[in-house]
Amino acid sequence: MKYYVLASGSKGNCSLIVSNETIIMLDCGCSKKYINDSLKELNYTLDNIDALLLTHSHTDHIRSVDVFTQIPVYASFELLNRRDEIEVVPYQSFQIKDVNITPIALSHDTESTVGYIFDDGSERLVYVTDTGYVSEKNIEYLLNADYYIFESNHDIPTLMATRRPQFLKARIISNYGHLCNEEAAQILSRCIGANTKEIVLAHISQEANTQEMALNSLLHELHFIQYPVNKLKIYAAGQYEIIRGGN
Repeated sequence: MKYYVLASGSKGNCSLIVSNETIIMLDCGCSKKYINDSLKELNYTLDNIDALLLTHSHTDHIRSVDVFTQIPVYASFELLNRRDEIEVVPYQSFQIKDVNITPIALSHDTESTVGYIFDDGSERLVYVTDTGYVSEKNIEYLLNADYYIFESNHDIPTLMATRRPQFLKARIISNYGHLCNEEAAQILSRCIGANTKEIVLAHISQEANTQEMALNSLLHELHFIQYPVNKLKIYAAGQYEIIRGGN
């Protein structure tokens, strides 16, 4: 399995999951031009995509959904002005060609937010962003994946020092907001295992975090539990930086 994080952050999110037979786009919160340019850089086009999967209804995840008129769209919510999406139900797995996909319920301030676990029969990839916490029920689904694309949104002291209004700060740190660096690191330290090869820290706030702080939080936690960090590739995603991963 290969994966590409095309964009990650509050200005837009989009990733690509590629197996032997299947190409899946995950969220489309960027402009049509950016998506097309990124695909071209990777030697793909929109015509190569088998399906678009959406995590939730915020604009930074669905901005360009109208571009995907000829591609099946999977979502756990109803899209405005569109009635042909395929319903996603948390914990009910479905198949797209050679990839089995399990959606899991996340906790965010939308009607329905999901993460996804992708399994091509030989490797598993976990995608979890935009959640205020990860339930114990979900932990069992996240254990020992090969690849993690996982939210590490903010550093709490840095968030509190911003000029954002107090209600927004409260929303971000709530159970319906986003994971902070320490929470992400603690959850990942519980979930990764012998199969784990790569971790991408995602949805990093440009105002309330830095890529370095997110990485350092995870590395500190892994050193604390004496995890052999040298066996991992760890990335911190930038807003518009393409990350190439997988085999």
